[in-house]
Amino acid sequence: MSLISVKNLTKSFSSYKKQPGLSGSIKSLFKREYQKTLAVNDISFEIKKGELVGFIGPNGAGKTTTLKCLSGLIYPTSGSVHVADFKPFDRKNEFLKKISLVMGQKNQLWWDLPPMESFLLNKEIYEVEDTKFKKIIDELTELLDIKDVLNIQVRKLSLGQRMKCELVGQLIHSPEILFLDEPTIGLDVVMQENLREFIKEYNTKFEATILLTSHYMEDVKKLCKRVIIIDHGKIMYDGELAPLVRKYSKNKILTITVNKEIPKDELSKYGTVKEYSAGRAVIAISREDTNHVTAKILDTYDIDEFTVEEPSIEDVVRKFFSSSY
Repeated sequence: MSLISVKNLTKSFSSYKKQPGLSGSIKSLFKREYQKTLAVNDISFEIKKGELVGFIGPNGAGKTTTLKCLSGLIYPTSGSVHVADFKPFDRKNEFLKKISLVMGQKNQLWWDLPPMESFLLNKEIYEVEDTKFKKIIDELTELLDIKDVLNIQVRKLSLGQRMKCELVGQLIHSPEILFLDEPTIGLDVVMQENLREFIKEYNTKFEATILLTSHYMEDVKKLCKRVIIIDHGKIMYDGELAPLVRKYSKNKILTITVNKEIPKDELSKYGTVKEYSAGRAVIAISREDTNHVTAKILDTYDIDEFTVEEPSIEDVVRKFFSSSY
């Protein structure tokens, strides 16, 4: 049974158009022009309990608008949305206790107070018992390694520490459903990896259902088996990530480090040489020929190191969009 059900969801916005200058302002007093923007266009999908789904697409594709409809922050123009058997826009207390919306670009902690003060406030808002609150704080702060910053003013914390505390603040009530909108934005590589590990562990440990948007394809690659790709408000793909990679990536990437330099034209016999320098080469080789080619290269040349990798998810998604238009 689906925990999240979206059917024919459409959301449009009207915005006021004003001509520049004083004359434009005067004209607008008597006649205003509006333009309609279709942010989400008749989309449908379902998510089962415990799934961790990537929701990806370019800027302006409709990702954040969809999450806001799912969390009840905005009302759909048409269509139906059900989350845990609730209509989100009714904003019932029972519903709000089951969900959490984490937006990487929004601060929800009190800037001049330590994080613990905000955690205590959320504890009262969500009516969390003292013993449960202490257990949750202990578990989450240990997982995220932030026990030593809980009593320091938020404005004095680093971006990574603040983001971790923002996440804890949204999980005080142990939500069953997480809507994560760019949770790793602005963080360094190490902090991004730490947050990914936390999200993965939270999903497994608490059987949480998670819908994740991100421009960092590494987030999607490491966390999500299933992806929903949206563009111009329409769903372009909904399915497992692995088949998408296989379909739009005909090559694998072979990187070799050699003890004795190999002429570039020799390496071209095995595939497309993408990078070449003294002692190192990166070659795109046919997926079907991977085993044969790597064995041939290892037998023929004095190889110090080699790796065979899938192409980046960015390349896969780029090729997907190129073939869709």
